[in-house]
Order: sequence, then C-alpha cells, then structure tokens
Amino acid sequence: MIDLVLEGPGKNALSSVMMRDVQARLAAGAGAPVLLTGSGDAFSAGLNLVEIAAFDEPGMRAYLELLEETIHALFLYPGPVVAFVNGHAIAGGCIFTLCADHRVCAPNPAVKIGLNEVALGLRFPRSVLQLVRRRVASQGLDEVVLGAQLHAPQDALRLGMIDELGDLELARTRLATLARHPAEIYASTKAELRAGVLVDDPAQRRAFMDQALPVWTAPAVKQRLLGFLKKPARA
Repeated sequence: MIDLVLEGPGKNALSSVMMRDVQARLAAGAGAPVLLTGSGDAFSAGLNLVEIAAFDEPGMRAYLELLEETIHALFLYPGPVVAFVNGHAIAGGCIFTLCADHRVCAPNPAVKIGLNEVALGLRFPRSVLQLVRRRVASQGLDEVVLGAQLHAPQDALRLGMIDELGDLELARTRLATLARHPAEIYASTKAELRAGVLVDDPAQRRAFMDQALPVWTAPAVKQRLLGFLKKPARA
C-alpha cells in the first residue's frame, strides 16, 4: 500500500511542484492501493493562490493543464484509492477528494469541505466540472457547486462529497477491503465505470481556455484570491 500524503506550502496548497510529485508517485505506484491524505491538520486547502496570483495567461494555462492532468491520473488510477480527509478540503482539495474510490472524513466539525470556485469568481475547468457531476450526489449538486459554501463533515456527507465519517484506521480498513479484490478485474472494471467521464472535445476545451484565462488572471480576481488566504478556514 502507498501512503500518498499531500504536503506543500501553507495548508498543503496544490502547487505545481506538488501536482508533479503526485503524478510521479501514482505512476510509480503501478496500481498498488493508495491511501490519500494530507499532512498536519489539513487535507488540502486548495490551489496555491500565491502561485496563481503571479501567473500571466500562458502561466495560468500551463497550471490549469497540469491540474487537469493530475486529476486524470488520480481519478483514473487503476488501483484502489481511499481518501482520508483529515482536515480542510477546499476547492482543489475537495476535487482531489472526489477523485478517490472511497472517501472517509474525520468527524471534526471544524473541518471545512467544499467547492467555492463560484464564490471566488472562477470558472471550473471543463473536465473538473465533469468529475463533480459524476461524483457528487445529484440531489446535492446545485447546492455544492452553485451554493459555493464550505461545509462541515456532516453536511458534506449529506451532500455526497464524502462517503462516511471516521478515523485513519477506518480509511485503512476500507482500502484493505478494496485491495483484496483481484487487481486486474478491479482495474478493468474501474476503467469501464469511469470511461468517458473526463473526455472533452478539443475545440470546446480551447474555447473554454480562451474565455476563462482572462478571468483567472484578472487583477480583481487575483486580489480576491489573495484575500481568501486570510479567512479562518485556512488558518
């Protein structure tokens, strides 16, 4: 089994370096069971906003492409992946949680989980929104995406962002249970279940980038993102 621990600047912000490391470790894992969690008291509080604030449009394009590549690698990983949400899982951190086959969250009411992109004035990359549609319970989808709030674990469970509340040992137990299945059959069945979820038309993807990049790099948006760093959920 592989312990894939998200470690980065701040509250495990998803930097370019971290995402490349995640991809490399998944590639080296070659289908071995993966337990995904965060270091310290956070799972991941989202994208590296300090890094994003410094990007021009070409830099932002490369960053969003790296994010999508990392999500593909995690969501389509052939072996079992269980996420233990040990702390805040916000925006990109929540997306990483949704990539897992099973999601266990610590029952700490101070933990916040959610997709606040709309509140920050950001458009979801197309494949990310496809993932959200696939993984969040349909009855909670509008509340999660359009409501753009950060939720305590009990609400996150109701909305389908996590599967159950529990501790690290429970997450390890769930992973061990999945790992007992024949590896080749697990991999092929998982691939069939997830086939087509993240596929995007190249022309539509280019159109999205042309429309979204000026928004992501606008000075007002960058100011809003940096302001979010000061909020208690990241403290």
